[in-house]
Amino acid sequence: MSVTTIQQFDLLIEGKISQALSGKYFDCVNPSNGEVFARVSDADTIDVEMAVQAARLAFDHGRWPQMALNERGALLVKIGQAIRDHAKELADLECESTGKTIKHTTFIDVPTCAETFEYFGKIEELPSENIKVSSPHLCVMEREPVGVVAAIIPWNYPLITAAWKIVPALMTGNTVVLKPSPMACASVMALAKIIAQVGLPKGVLNIISSSRLEAGKELVGNPQVDMISFTGGTKTGEAVMAAAAKGVKKLTLELSGKSPNIVFADCDREAAVGGALSAIFMNQGQMCTAGSRLLVEDKIYKLFVEQLVAGAKALKIGPADSFETEFGPLVSVFHRDSVLKFIEQGLKEGAKLACGGKIPAGLNPQGAYLEPTIFVNVRNNMTIAQEEIFGPVLCVIPFTSENEAVHIANDTQYGLAAMVWSKDLEKANRVAKRLRCGTVWINTYGAFFNEVPFGGYKQSGFGRELGKEGLLEYTQLKHIATDTTPSGRSLVTSWF
Repeated sequence: MSVTTIQQFDLLIEGKISQALSGKYFDCVNPSNGEVFARVSDADTIDVEMAVQAARLAFDHGRWPQMALNERGALLVKIGQAIRDHAKELADLECESTGKTIKHTTFIDVPTCAETFEYFGKIEELPSENIKVSSPHLCVMEREPVGVVAAIIPWNYPLITAAWKIVPALMTGNTVVLKPSPMACASVMALAKIIAQVGLPKGVLNIISSSRLEAGKELVGNPQVDMISFTGGTKTGEAVMAAAAKGVKKLTLELSGKSPNIVFADCDREAAVGGALSAIFMNQGQMCTAGSRLLVEDKIYKLFVEQLVAGAKALKIGPADSFETEFGPLVSVFHRDSVLKFIEQGLKEGAKLACGGKIPAGLNPQGAYLEPTIFVNVRNNMTIAQEEIFGPVLCVIPFTSENEAVHIANDTQYGLAAMVWSKDLEKANRVAKRLRCGTVWINTYGAFFNEVPFGGYKQSGFGRELGKEGLLEYTQLKHIATDTTPSGRSLVTSWF
């Protein structure tokens, strides 16, 4: 895949693809080579306002919220098919935007994005319930859309997280303004162009890109927005939460993680080593669910670390657009510098590098490359064991007992995900129930399903993506009570 021309992408507002009113664009840089591969329309304050107004009008005066569920679903399924029709284009752009390997974007990101549209688009009904009460009333619980949803997504999985927010919000009758991260948004803006051709009613979905930090604040703080769905770092999430308090907006947050990966001596060692490598080096460790704290039972600690190091050193590092590459660049040189500072801090605090920690030789010097990195001699109170690094840095910590493993695992401000490896499934499930996090994978890693909710505990946020719970996040509950007194007279006509 070689880029011969710089592609250009514009905003989706009120059903039309158009430039930002200022006519300004910002550059998208390929982290494999440091070259500009796309230019994206740079939304200003007025563009953000126009997108919100389009969504507001579409919700308040359009037919989208009143459409039958299967009508809305049919359009979402149609978008899913359109994504498949443009699979190569989207996979290439996701690869160029993020630095994740072309194998990853081809076989994971694009199909997962399409599947989310198709799965939720085929849901036949939203839950409603008749509740029995002690008096002659018919009490019906109805689910209704919240209104205008502002959805803000990060740069590490642009297509997937866009789908996770767009689809349930639209399916439940809301209208949406989506803002991707300027660090990696070309694929999402290409998706906007594809969606515009499918023919959603105008204003139902608006997608805006902006290089301005203020754009997110303008979107979150807009009084016409009813709900905010945010995925990103915990510090930014706290600011979003504070902004949502003004106007008492509904809010979901999927934030940072420092996920423990617990390996017991009775595990399938080959599977556990492979799982541990995947959990930290997939997407170059740029995952909120990365298994960045590896807790290994002391009986197998030395041998397990040796196998890990051998596996890390064997990974083929290279440009993301090669199908031979197993480990690509980080998203940017700026982000790599941030990761290198964490590595430096780890060494200062007494941790020891078992491998990696440097910029690899022999690759494009303009690329954002970093070696897969493994630390040993790590204490759980070290900075590298407590802070989300969001890069390919693994901290290996020994433990001697089940209780100690659980204590170390829970000793963090975060609670997004965890892994447990053991052939003793009774023990594995016992440990899983004691872990303070939203998802626990036993003898596997990264098992996400449209049918199953995903989200965190503690400072990893609240609310859920996917599953019935993720769908219902975008609804509000209404109770309708009808007096059914046999005489035809109201049970309580008046207190007087």
